[in-house]
Amino acid sequence: MQAIRKLFLLACAVCLAGCGAPATTSPAPTVPHEAATSAANASPNILYILTDDMAASDLQYMPKTLELLGAQGITFDNFFVSMALCCPSRACMLRGQYPHNTQIVGNNPPDGGFEKFNQLGLEESTLAVWLQEAGYNTALIGKYLNGYPGNMGKKYIPPGWTEWYSSVEGSAYDQYNYTLNENGTLVAYGDAPEDYGTDVYAAKTTDFMARSVAEGKPFFAYVSVYAPHSPATPAPRHENLFADLTLPRPPSFNEEEIGDKPQALRGNPLLRQRGIRNLEQAYRKRIQSLQAVDEMIANFVTQLETLGQLDNTYIVFTADNGYHLGEHRLPQGKNTPYEEDIRVPLLVRGPNVEAGAVVEALAGNIDLAPTFAELAGISAPAFVDGRSLVPFLRGETPSNWREAFLLERGSQSAQTSRNIPATPDPALEAPDSPLDRARAVNYAGLRTAEYTYVEYANGEIELYDLRADPYQLQNIAGAADPSLLAVLHEWLESLRQCQADSCREAEMQP
Repeated sequence: MQAIRKLFLLACAVCLAGCGAPATTSPAPTVPHEAATSAANASPNILYILTDDMAASDLQYMPKTLELLGAQGITFDNFFVSMALCCPSRACMLRGQYPHNTQIVGNNPPDGGFEKFNQLGLEESTLAVWLQEAGYNTALIGKYLNGYPGNMGKKYIPPGWTEWYSSVEGSAYDQYNYTLNENGTLVAYGDAPEDYGTDVYAAKTTDFMARSVAEGKPFFAYVSVYAPHSPATPAPRHENLFADLTLPRPPSFNEEEIGDKPQALRGNPLLRQRGIRNLEQAYRKRIQSLQAVDEMIANFVTQLETLGQLDNTYIVFTADNGYHLGEHRLPQGKNTPYEEDIRVPLLVRGPNVEAGAVVEALAGNIDLAPTFAELAGISAPAFVDGRSLVPFLRGETPSNWREAFLLERGSQSAQTSRNIPATPDPALEAPDSPLDRARAVNYAGLRTAEYTYVEYANGEIELYDLRADPYQLQNIAGAADPSLLAVLHEWLESLRQCQADSCREAEMQP
């Protein structure tokens, strides 16, 4: 993320020269002065914005977000997801637990998805339930969990949500021709420019915020957009932007020597020019699709200022997982333990948050739920594995902060019993790309400040010295000191079975 900030001014120039008109939103209801004052004196509002499949490096092409949230708030430079896959990550965020505790380890049954989340009763205690019980108006606007609404019916609304706007028909990923469950009423959207999904969610969010302020109640707005997930459809006003944008080619791109990588990855051939051109086209569309999100965030800031709530609202921006585009010879996708997939942006602006501050400490998606709980003045349930980030927002560095973050893929039974391959998820396959064979093996691993350490279900090990090798080109497991490997193995063993308090204990170096 240091590189992102260095590119900020350049990104601003690029976007401001080419971006179209900002997304239009419905005019906000007039807020009586008394109501606005009452809300301002109450608990802080929380505006939580989540993108889908967004790499941390994509943020450099969102200049409004960098200026209004990054420069005016705090940047978490080392923010990770435990499992780099949509539904497991979203479950972590809703519950504040590692995937082995939510038991949501896939996008579809029987490994995960909405149906499993619902059947396990996990919806009965999520951050929405906690905040609603604390007096907040809560709204889910956009994507919920993969597979929603499952067999619960198209008008189903999970517990804890005061208002609900989520897709139940069509392909919301396409941004057009979808149907939303709007508080129990099914509303169809077509293919007109005003039906563009990100803009629709933006308008519903500003309306919800304004009505909550008028009511004199704090709000929690969870805005979950589909960009830049494939097919990464841009808004019409952005279709011609970034025509000359080239695909990033870090040292790990189309990695020449992968003999030290796991067996499942070693079979991947070098990417050919046609495949690289397809990746480049996909990359442009991804960046185009994020422009409406960038405009949406700017509109939110303007709206909150108009409502007199900007100084009483925490705005949190992140992604459910990262994304690789040719690194380590991988076609476009996710769900590996590499930096491209596990590292995501986290920007927070809000009351008493120092403008331009940067946090280097290890933080993760399991920390969001307990953070929101503390901001709302309540205690998170005892089952939560994560830690509140509120001390960092206040400019404090907590003592005994975590020294390792757990990485997971697949169920614990598959991870701990050797030679049991995972079932590849066909939903992960990118159009016209070969099977990403690195998806074929489950793993558990550690991300520390210095190392990425991964144990695969077939017995293979990866170890990267991130200070000497930030692009993870040299797996040093075979040459590492056996005592170091032993320490990392025992550390991982303590984390992979942890729960609640024991997770926070196990995150500390033994």
